Amino acid sequence: MIRLLLVDDQDLIRRGLKALLGTAPDLEVVGEAGNGQEAITMVDQLKPDVVLMDVRMPVTDGVAGTRQICQQFPDVKVLMLTTFDDQEYVTQALQAGASGYLLKDTPFDELTQAIALVHKGYTQIGPGLATQVLTQPSPATPSPVTDPEELKPWLALSEREKDIVRLVAQGYSNREISQSLHIAEKTVKNYLTNILSQLDLRDRTQLAIASLKVGFPE
Repeated sequence: MIRLLLVDDQDLIRRGLKALLGTAPDLEVVGEAGNGQEAITMVDQLKPDVVLMDVRMPVTDGVAGTRQICQQFPDVKVLMLTTFDDQEYVTQALQAGASGYLLKDTPFDELTQAIALVHKGYTQIGPGLATQVLTQPSPATPSPVTDPEELKPWLALSEREKDIVRLVAQGYSNREISQSLHIAEKTVKNYLTNILSQLDLRDRTQLAIASLKVGFPE
């Protein structure tokens, strides 16, 4: 059973989500919050597995709330669920540590599947949103890395590790990477663990974003 916390400043939205998600056999809504600050408190109290987080909210917005939750509770996954498809919001949310970004018009079956995949450690980006992050410049996107010292750990990666980084940046799952490179899925996981350790990154979302700065998808 995946424990969910719903975070949205509109009570009607929270009620609707709770009613819908309550029909899914593997999901349990354990709490609700009206802003990012309340969400942080509720995560500490309720220990949910996944937080469904809106972006624009009073007091503390979704991006700031996500950043604090990911820092304080690294085992909790945050999935953004909002009406805003602005590229800047998508980039900021992923940089804050969100494991995914979906719009509220996402079909119910796709939403429940995304929750399950995020819970397993995958990154879920709504259709069209990933392309925005990968192809469009944004003030929120850091400048390309040019410092030799910062580039050094990336250059030290083996060719196979670089291949895996490129595929992660393109949104491939571990299974898809294993099929593409003709290696075992367990081997992919081992490579990813080593890569994250070498680059001092927390998860594959940070890896995908950071790799854009050094040109690995090219």
